[in-house]
Order: sequence, then C-alpha cells, then structure tokens
Amino acid sequence: MANQGNQFYHKLLENLNLVIVGKDQVLTLLFTALVAGGHVLLEDVPGTGKTKLAKALAKSFDLEFSRIQFTPDLLPTDVTGLNVYDPKSGEFMLRTGPVFTNILLADEINRATPRTQAGLLEVMEERQVTIDGKTYLPGNPFFVIATQNPVETAGTFPLPEAQLDRFMMKLSVGFPNHEEEMKILVKYMDTDPLESLTSVVTAEELDSVRKEAAAVHVSNAILDYIVRLTTATRQSNDVLMGVSPRGTLALMHAAKAHACLMGRDYCIPDDVKTVASAVLTHRIILGYGKNTDCVRFIQDIVKETIVPTEDFEK
Repeated sequence: MANQGNQFYHKLLENLNLVIVGKDQVLTLLFTALVAGGHVLLEDVPGTGKTKLAKALAKSFDLEFSRIQFTPDLLPTDVTGLNVYDPKSGEFMLRTGPVFTNILLADEINRATPRTQAGLLEVMEERQVTIDGKTYLPGNPFFVIATQNPVETAGTFPLPEAQLDRFMMKLSVGFPNHEEEMKILVKYMDTDPLESLTSVVTAEELDSVRKEAAAVHVSNAILDYIVRLTTATRQSNDVLMGVSPRGTLALMHAAKAHACLMGRDYCIPDDVKTVASAVLTHRIILGYGKNTDCVRFIQDIVKETIVPTEDFEK
C-alpha cells in the first residue's frame, strides 16, 4: 500500500486547512498535480484566495516562493533573468529571475504579451532556463501556479493552446458558501493564520512520494479506459480540437498520483474520474455556437464512457 503518499496528503491537507476553508477537493487536485510533476492554472475572479493558497503551499514545505505580477510591459528577461555587465570585474554577471525558485505564482498570466508568456514555456516543460545560449536549472522541486481572471478581458492576451497544454490541470477555487464564509471571518478575525503556518513536509518527502506515485500500477483495462476518454473528445462533432497525446499522458500520471495520495499502489476508475475534468477541460476547443461549456462536455464524456470492471491490482 502507498501509505507514505497518504500520510503526505493528510499532513498537507491538515496544514492548508488552517488557512484555506472548505476547498478540500481543490486542494486534493492541487496536491495531485504537484506529486505528478505538473503545473496548475487557476482561473478565478480576484479575491478568492489564489495567492494565499500558493503561499500556504510553499510554507508547508519550507520552500522558496516567488510571485510575478504579469503586466503588458513585462519582458521575458523579467521572468527568466539576464546577464548584466559589472564594471568592477569587467564581466557579465547573471541576475536570475523569479523562475529560479521552488513554487512560482504567475499572477494574471494572461495580462502579459505572448512573447513574455512564452518565456515560461521552456522552464515549465524542460525544467531549464536558457539565457544567452547557456542553460541553467531552476529550483528542485519546481511548481508553477498561474492565475487568470475569467471575467475581465480588456488588456489581456489569451493563452495559446501550446501553453495551455503545458498545464497539467486547470482549477477554480470558487466562492465559499455561507457557512464557509462565516468560518473565514472567524478564522481571520484577529490575525492571518498564514503568518504562523509552519512546514510539515520536506522536499525530500515530496521526492519520495513522487517516486512512489511513479511506481503505481495501472492495469491494461484502466489504460484502455483513459484512451477511450481522450479519443471520445476527438471524435465528437461538437469539438474543433480534441485532447492531444500529451493530455492522455497527463491523465494517466494524474490518476497514478491521486491513487498514491489515497493510499493505493494501483489505479481504479475513480482515480481517472476524479482528475479527468481538471486535466482535460483546457485541452479542448468546442465548435462555435455549441450550447455547452468544456467542463460540462468532459463530464458528459465521463458519464457516457463505459467503466471497466476487473481486479485492478493485477
């Protein structure tokens, strides 16, 4: 049994619940992407706790945290860094950018120009940064949480499909219900609990859990189920662009990570169902005039696809 992954999950969840109220499902998916080695795009209106969520996650690990406020005048070198001439030594010295960290919050990423957005592509996909022809490594682990506002479109540059595909999951924190918002008021009455938050897991534990997740068994029946789900997105008449093979791989890795966090060393269909919407929604483009949204479309495909039944431990 994947007990280490389950212990890791509960320690993180308990710690973040000291700061974040009523969002266990979002936190579970966030941890899943982290363990699977992916990145997360948070699409939400301002004030729903996206920055606080990223900071709380970083403090739970005692890792380095950086935040970039994306604006139209931001340059790629403001993200990655650049070589600066030092008159004292007569040499160029590397001034590293905010990507040289462990957890990076790319705030309002769609406010930057496509050129600057692309500055994140290499480091997100290849875990390396090239500056003036020389390659450098960011922090290890390296996890990007990017945010964008789904309502305000003036002065924004929508992320191209190539960059959206680099995010393992697209999540939404959402508004709290009445009871949850009452708890938020009580929790933040006198002080900000984030200030007293302490680390509960180490980077070494994360590395160990990632290895445990990589070893999770996926039966042929589950692999077939995953492929049938992604194939269905390409065959639908409602879709202009279906899920790519990268998306299929992301769905498998996310399902393995979720199984590990739930304390199993094998995948079951529920692992796939739990992560499917978050992994696949942002990887499809629906046809013009279709009276549905991407989330509902993926949910319908999951409902309509026949679920395998067998002994998944074998």
